[in-house]
Amino acid sequence: MSQDTLDRARAGDEHAFGELVEPYRRELQVHCYRILGSLTDAEDMLQETLLAAWRGLGGYAGRASVRTWLYRIATNRCLNALRDAGRRIPAEPSPPFTPTEPSRRTEVTWLQPAPDAMLEHLSDHEPGPAARYGAKESLELAFVAALQHLPPRQAAVLVLRDVLGYSTTETADLLDTSAIAVKGALQRARTQLRQSYEPAPPAPEEREVAQRFADAFSEGDVERVVALLTDDGWLAMPPAPHEYTGPAVAEFLTMFGEWRGPRRFRLLPTRANTHPAFGCYLTESAGTVAYPAGILVLTLRGNRIRTVTWFLDPTLVTRFGLPGQVPC
Repeated sequence: MSQDTLDRARAGDEHAFGELVEPYRRELQVHCYRILGSLTDAEDMLQETLLAAWRGLGGYAGRASVRTWLYRIATNRCLNALRDAGRRIPAEPSPPFTPTEPSRRTEVTWLQPAPDAMLEHLSDHEPGPAARYGAKESLELAFVAALQHLPPRQAAVLVLRDVLGYSTTETADLLDTSAIAVKGALQRARTQLRQSYEPAPPAPEEREVAQRFADAFSEGDVERVVALLTDDGWLAMPPAPHEYTGPAVAEFLTMFGEWRGPRRFRLLPTRANTHPAFGCYLTESAGTVAYPAGILVLTLRGNRIRTVTWFLDPTLVTRFGLPGQVPC
């Protein structure tokens, strides 16, 4: 960043302001997504961050880098959103049939998948020495989901310290708090994260397993789908709170298959949160065109599937660059 660019931006030059913030736009969106767990909310917070930066540019004294200044704004905007009682929690969908009793219910119904393309073209800034997680690992679905169970400030501290690698002092400055408070929040966040998050090990047969799942799911072969799951495998369906494991997975899929009847699925491969994923499409009763039915994300453990997360929002396919309908 040149002083001339900064001076022009302060004078109201929108093009110069774009030069200042554009290198950080994608990573700020990823940062907001990690904390909020929702692509929709992350996009809103990114826009709010850039608007606040534009309006507050006159107060930017240059003591911190533009990148750090933007992270300060973005983090605090995210925390404000999490504290807001009016935050958009999606309505629980009404199933078209009476499903089997879930194995458990989750409160994190706002979770959305992020396309792997979000990791591309991030800025060249390397995480600081305090970082514990790389960009890929910290975008895993289980990691983002685990963050949603932390108190907001703990989640923000953990992301700033263990993902971005800011020091304790820098993190305290970003959050307008003390170093002692940061250390305490980080310790508690790490303890809780260890209990709910396990990094996904390498899956050398990932493509083959994903294709076998796609074939079995599209054909409605419940037995083959279940055989691909680990013994403790789960099926989740945000924004529905219902989650299934063990025999309940087969029971739910069997009931769903009966409701689906002659309608057919078509799955288009993509990637989400570093995992194999599919755009899910379903035909009408006797139709030859399939319409969006959400995004399926597979979390693997070795050569089996630990979690199938079926995000039911049909509008998600456009965020993954997938078509609005496909022949079937």
